[in-house]
Amino acid sequence: MATLTINDKSYDIDKLSEEGRGQMVSLQFVDAEITRLNATIAVFQTARVGYLNALKPHLEAIDAANSQEQKH
Repeated sequence: MATLTINDKSYDIDKLSEEGRGQMVSLQFVDAEITRLNATIAVFQTARVGYLNALKPHLEAIDAANSQEQKH
């Protein structure tokens, strides 16, 4: 017996109507897409940190140049 657990309650999949099975398949698809998109977001967040770290020296150079201009 295959079961589906929703909100800590288990249901016998074999007892689902055809429409219910269709909804279950759609739910499984959406859950898989959410998982995939969350993984993609994690990749982009990691890339963002890398780009920000690579940009910092350039921003610091601007700060240093501005500091030199104010001294003169």
